[in-house]
Amino acid sequence: MLVTKIKKAVIPAAGLGTRFLPATKSMPKEMLPLIDRPVIQYVVEEAVDSGIEDLIIVTGRGKRAIEDYFDDSPELEMHLREHGKHDTLKMVQEISSLIDIHYIRQKEPKGLGDAIMRAEKHIGDEPFAVLLGDDIIRNRTPCTKQLIDLYQEKRRSVIAVEAVPREKVSSYGIIRGEQVTPSLYRIIDIIEKPRIEEAPSNIGAIGRYVFTPEIFECLEHTAPGVGGEVQLTDGIRILLQFQDIYAHAFQGKRYDTGDKAGYLEAIIGFALEDPDLRDSISRHLYSAMSKAAWNAAGQELPDSVKGLDEL
Repeated sequence: MLVTKIKKAVIPAAGLGTRFLPATKSMPKEMLPLIDRPVIQYVVEEAVDSGIEDLIIVTGRGKRAIEDYFDDSPELEMHLREHGKHDTLKMVQEISSLIDIHYIRQKEPKGLGDAIMRAEKHIGDEPFAVLLGDDIIRNRTPCTKQLIDLYQEKRRSVIAVEAVPREKVSSYGIIRGEQVTPSLYRIIDIIEKPRIEEAPSNIGAIGRYVFTPEIFECLEHTAPGVGGEVQLTDGIRILLQFQDIYAHAFQGKRYDTGDKAGYLEAIIGFALEDPDLRDSISRHLYSAMSKAAWNAAGQELPDSVKGLDEL
């Protein structure tokens, strides 16, 4: 029987996080905090809000902290209960009851395509979603839910895309597509990390996908590509030979927390949304920008700027 409802999702979280060394020498990059929650919690919550019931997180060596975070914590819960911190206790307990999570180990970092293949036995012959832990996307309708809705309509794989700056084209899988609606493309081709002069467009795939199960067979026949790894993009190219694949220009604000600048942007963005932090962060940002502007001009700071840190 054809399965059409998407109930399962995969979060690949086995990467080494080399862009955040030395911090990630002893902690998973997915556990880097955004204010008071790790990055991966926002990704898991997006899956839950999109109707996912069964979640597979693909981990690697040194990723035990992810499992511990989403597990029960009896000692901590007892401490909070004994000290009457009931609101904090409720918050901690909700984390461990968000969704059923299964963990699969990728023994070697062989690429995103290989990480997704590790989940094949659990997914079986069902369509499924993939959410990368580096990307946080904020929108009233979760990005994954947008893709699921399109899958229900097209019955074909759908990937999330956005226009990327020209200088960052070589960091993305770039599509060549036929526009179907203002926000939907039928993919003609996709190229992993092309040079600017070889890129077919500036429309890049970002970390949200919905796949038909045939992607697994395509990945099994995918030879190592860029960086000697099994690239998901190359598997998508094989799938294109047999099925239409669509690209959706999603609605929402994306933070690329796998990049230092994107991670800092996310922290500032989240802080400005927090009513307890907004005023102090706004004052600090205004102070820093004002001082930077005066220093860049080579002029002495006026008293009005000198005193901003003391407000």
